[in-house]
Amino acid sequence: MRFISETSSDGVRERIFHLGEVPGVLWTADGAAGTRPLVLIGHGGGRHKRAPGPLALARRFVTECDYAVVAVDAPGHGDRPRHVEYDRLATENQARAEAGEELGPLIAGFHALVARQTVPEWRAALDAVQALPYVGPGPVGYWGVSLGCGLGVPFVAAEPRVRAAVLGLGGASASAEVASRITVPVEFLLQWDDERVPRAAGLALFDALASARKTLHANPGKHGDLPATELDSSVRFFTRHLN
Repeated sequence: MRFISETSSDGVRERIFHLGEVPGVLWTADGAAGTRPLVLIGHGGGRHKRAPGPLALARRFVTECDYAVVAVDAPGHGDRPRHVEYDRLATENQARAEAGEELGPLIAGFHALVARQTVPEWRAALDAVQALPYVGPGPVGYWGVSLGCGLGVPFVAAEPRVRAAVLGLGGASASAEVASRITVPVEFLLQWDDERVPRAAGLALFDALASARKTLHANPGKHGDLPATELDSSVRFFTRHLN
């Protein structure tokens, strides 16, 4: 784990790092010391680890909850090089969708493929960050929607350190069996008029989760219209389950 840069703004310290070839970012409070909860944020498709949404949410977790927050670039995103095979599959899926195939299953299948790479990468990032004296082996949460959900479902299912997760804007086409292995508390976000993920697929993914404590938050609007109030709810959710 190599730190590339370190900056501070309004009490939040941001450290850019490389873990092998994987670029990531860690946020903590200025002067943080000792063990604290950690939240991993999975960014959306076409975004990156410091996109406005993850950045704003990370700052809230640090300033309001005194958590550590980490995000890494998914393959082919952010500071990572283009991935030739993933680019080819994405282009092929887009052509199939334009030819009339349903987009949701194509996206879900692609996410399941990419997750084979990202799950071990994210677990390695947790190992490295929790080894730092100002983070430590505290409880872990996961937050991710859209691509962050498609990659997050297999990660949460595989990683026993995760105690709670916010997931959403994803469907069950390729992940229902994996979702059935998730038993931690989940807050699931669904956009009722989502043009990318059919409503039935989102509801099926929520239904597939084996969590005894899971809550469905459904809001009107399209894929990108997630209300800001859901971020308020995410902060309260992790406060309940990680503190």
